[in-house]
Amino acid sequence: MSTRRRGEELERAILDAAAAELRESGYAGMTMDRVAARAGTNKNAIYRRWPHRAALGIAAYRRITDAAMPSPDTGTLRGDALEMLRKANETWSSPYGAILRGLLAAAAEEPELLALVRERSGADTMDRAWLAMLERAAARGEAPPGAVHPRVASTPMMLLRAEYAMRGVPAAPDEVLVEIVDEVFLPLVRGRGR
Repeated sequence: MSTRRRGEELERAILDAAAAELRESGYAGMTMDRVAARAGTNKNAIYRRWPHRAALGIAAYRRITDAAMPSPDTGTLRGDALEMLRKANETWSSPYGAILRGLLAAAAEEPELLALVRERSGADTMDRAWLAMLERAAARGEAPPGAVHPRVASTPMMLLRAEYAMRGVPAAPDEVLVEIVDEVFLPLVRGRGR
């Protein structure tokens, strides 16, 4: 006799199924029918939790990226920042980046979905990782306490995203990453102590 899954167990099964569909088919190929079949449930169970395919796609993408979030601790702020940017650059040009680009393209026509993508696509997880990096640097005496600020933490990733937009390709040369860290991020961090 099988037991019917409910609550968190069912949500995990649905998110795992959606994540697998995203990995295999991208957002364009992910359907509610395929996710339901893979999760061993029905579409109504999915729609009760996620009102549309984009919301499920975003939640599944976040599940994928949260598990892969880097947390480097090289011992220096410069080393940590370069490692974070290199990992982000690698991810954006990987199949995971293609999934996010597909989600962004699908959400571009609907402002509330675009806001949902921004809010739930892992940006806040990434910001927390950068803040944690700044906190470690401040604890080592490598950064002033005033540098531990959300705007400071988000600056390198915003500059990297601008590079993608300007270049029209999902990767930036390593020398650009070094410039972002050495010419913008580190001077910004140091300047916060004045």
